Amino acid sequence: MAQNSFDQLSKQYLEEFLAPIGTVQRQYEIPGEAKFVDVWFVPNPEVIQTEDLGLLGRIVQTPCLLEPYRNLPTRTEVRVAVMKLIWIQEDERRKAQQDTLSETALPQLWILAATTSKPLLEESGGVIKFDWMPGVYFIPDIFKTAIVAIDQLPETEETLWLRILGRDATQERAIREVLSLPSSHPRRNGILRLLASWKVRIDLGGIEDFSGREAIMALSEAFLEWEQATQQRAEAQGLEQGLEQGQRSLILRQLEQRIGLLSQQKRDRISTLDREHLEAIAIALLDFREINDLDAWLNADR
Repeated sequence: MAQNSFDQLSKQYLEEFLAPIGTVQRQYEIPGEAKFVDVWFVPNPEVIQTEDLGLLGRIVQTPCLLEPYRNLPTRTEVRVAVMKLIWIQEDERRKAQQDTLSETALPQLWILAATTSKPLLEESGGVIKFDWMPGVYFIPDIFKTAIVAIDQLPETEETLWLRILGRDATQERAIREVLSLPSSHPRRNGILRLLASWKVRIDLGGIEDFSGREAIMALSEAFLEWEQATQQRAEAQGLEQGLEQGQRSLILRQLEQRIGLLSQQKRDRISTLDREHLEAIAIALLDFREINDLDAWLNADR
């Protein structure tokens, strides 16, 4: 497991994407071992649409361990990550009550490294497969492990959601791509919310190793945009509630003009009506002649 303070935010970020399409467990404890996996993910076979996640969606097509690293992973960290994978694979085999599971059924390890080095990739035997994009290095197949060098990924829409987990200029450009997404984009608001929380954590000193000035500036912009959007939604909600309350007051006045004073019980009953029923009673009251008409309307099955 990576040891820097950015890990918790990385795991929270991954959960934002993966929770709707499968089972996500952060800090998953390996049964019988004092070891924890950063993110253990099992896809829901009934949810097959992950195209909008790009490269991340392709990675999580099968059960997998996700280990994000903000700093360059050390040899020891890579070895420990592979060791945790083997423990998980053995636990899956025990659960299946089979001596062996097919290779496709065994989980895969994805090391999400914000930065890598040539010696690390060479020593791990990492190679790029022809059907995968540059920046994704597969360790020899027997280990079912790949290193995603986030700083080497092509800067395309397909890699955006992984590049957010990069650092310095890589992360800054990814954040600005999120800011440039249309406000109607289904993932934009959720990611802005997470980026805003990162900015707050940085300001509070909760992320000591976050030193990229450009990335911090981009996070500040994301925080301001999220704050403004939140305020606008709150104001719109307040306006909507005010309009609804005004509608109730008008309906109460119209009712009392037509059928006389209402008891507090009836006023309370009308105050609980939702907008649809408020609009309905606003039309119906034009035909009311006495209090019994109101009672009949309120008691009707609607």
